[in-house]
Amino acid sequence: MRILCVCLGNICRSPAAAAAIRDEAARAGVAEAVDVDSAGTGSWQLGKPPDARMRRAARAVGLELEGVARVVEGADFETFDLILAMDRGNEADLGQLAPGAAGRGKVRRLRDFEPDADSPDVPDPYLVGNFEEVVDIVRAGAAGVVADLRQRLDAPAG
Repeated sequence: MRILCVCLGNICRSPAAAAAIRDEAARAGVAEAVDVDSAGTGSWQLGKPPDARMRRAARAVGLELEGVARVVEGADFETFDLILAMDRGNEADLGQLAPGAAGRGKVRRLRDFEPDADSPDVPDPYLVGNFEEVVDIVRAGAAGVVADLRQRLDAPAG
């Protein structure tokens, strides 16, 4: 399964979510079944690495953030099976970018996979500074995504 994690600038939440999903998939023994990337809906951080504060918070729990910021493209709706928005604003932006109903049908919020979530959104830590909290939130969402993936892999064909 190909998964794209999407936030606003692609330097905080989405790279952390992608790293958390990769880590959770490895722990669950399904790393070979998942390919994860991240992107942003805005272009002002284009080409920049993940925010240093986010990298520090992620590294503290064993996650390494990869890549540089890029913008979601129309082709991503063909390439990826699941597109995870970090918040309702990202979800709305993705709905506008999606080429038709099939593309929109691939969009979910990360916290949709977290049954006990207290909010539908992963908060943006860029201005607030709650990076550790955001790492915990994306890890919880990642656990739900991988649990869902495992159910799909274990389901009988047909």
